[in-house]
Amino acid sequence: DAKKLVRSPSGLRMVPEHRAARSPFGLDEPPWVPDKECPRCMQCDTKFDFITRKHHCRRCGKCFCDKCCSKKVPLPRMCFVDPVRQCAECALVSQKETEFYDKQLKVLMNGATFFVTLGTSDKSELMVCRLSNNQRYLVLDGDSHYEIEIIQISTVQILTEGFTPGGGNTRAIGMILQYKVPGSEEVAQMKFTAGEDFSCNKKLSASWLAAMHKATKLLYESRDQ
Repeated sequence: DAKKLVRSPSGLRMVPEHRAARSPFGLDEPPWVPDKECPRCMQCDTKFDFITRKHHCRRCGKCFCDKCCSKKVPLPRMCFVDPVRQCAECALVSQKETEFYDKQLKVLMNGATFFVTLGTSDKSELMVCRLSNNQRYLVLDGDSHYEIEIIQISTVQILTEGFTPGGGNTRAIGMILQYKVPGSEEVAQMKFTAGEDFSCNKKLSASWLAAMHKATKLLYESRDQ
């Protein structure tokens, strides 16, 4: 998908030429709190003057002094080319998201193997499941082929095992995915179950499911914006 370099008050961004091609995990730039409505830092309440200058957090758009908004952190969800200034709270969130973009997104794109069951069927098919390179589709390949648009996903339930009443580690073993069928109001369902044949495959599947769980959280956040 073609992209273009644009300049906003917040910095340089590399964005898709067409909005329909944007990542489903992306966020829009927030409107900045107008300077005239912000005589004091919105964190520490310090009054702005010629010495204490005001700065806007690129993630939330609120107004802060330099001390409360000094960190420059990558913000790939808004397509910024370089790290941008963010308040302490937003910087912490963005830093946590960096792991998703640096590691878990690659896990999703590399894919994993699952037994996939459609709807209420009692038959399953062994399929390789992966996220497309443009992040917009979940691609399933086996004897059959499916492409599910990420924005059409309504719910994701991760299935786990290993829970004990006294606490303990759980391991992701599958998921139930519900999505809207394009062109209708129908909701379809797929169940993904990790194979039990090779321990290495189970580990890869668990990592893929954990990454999918994180991706789902980002997807919900983007929708709620």
